[in-house]
Amino acid sequence: MERFVERAVVLSTLDYGEADRLVVLFTHGHGKLTGFAGGARKSRRRFAGALEPCTLLRAQLVERRGTTHRLDAVDVERSFHALREDLSLIARALYSVELCRELTRDHEAHPQLFAALVDYLEALDAKRAGPTSLIAFELAALAHAGLMPRFESCAVCGGEVGRHAVFDPDHGGVVCHRCRERVSRGVPVDADLAAALARLQAGARTPMPMEQRVRARELLNVFIAHQLGRKLRSVDFLKHVGLD
Repeated sequence: MERFVERAVVLSTLDYGEADRLVVLFTHGHGKLTGFAGGARKSRRRFAGALEPCTLLRAQLVERRGTTHRLDAVDVERSFHALREDLSLIARALYSVELCRELTRDHEAHPQLFAALVDYLEALDAKRAGPTSLIAFELAALAHAGLMPRFESCAVCGGEVGRHAVFDPDHGGVVCHRCRERVSRGVPVDADLAAALARLQAGARTPMPMEQRVRARELLNVFIAHQLGRKLRSVDFLKHVGLD
């Protein structure tokens, strides 16, 4: 059995039996994996409340037969206390970890996505992550997962987006008005919104106006749900809490 230590972010947990817990971790070197924390719900000293979503750990793991690892011990690197005191920050943090959990496969390392998630949680904790930063994180996460939507040019012909375009998840991006007849559905998108999203993809951090953010989130929700086959559960929580 291989023993190893990994930096990891807790993505989700599930109580198992009377005392144990299954913990889904996003690790730097081994990607997403599930750890079996025996007695985690009874032993306060062993895990000391560390197995909470969005916590950054150094996890001591043992590879077992099957897909589940044994989680022997953890050292908390960052618990991100400050973000847990603000409901809107909690909503963004939970959305970010759910997005990473659903975009990745087990045991596939995504070190850049891991770093992006840690950076975003740190920005939330420091209260320096504005509403636009969530959209930027979503775009970065999609890119690192190999699912980058196309905004800078038409996803069908490669030409300029122009006016009266639509965002078509089947084609993976914006479709110009000349190619609209080739798509069966689509969300209307104007050239300004497409350009703003393309700038975010390229690394710009210019804040988007509230109305533009709302429309951007609608597009990304449609795209992510199309890729995953379902809507993320935390989307409704985000809408309820609000980002402004």
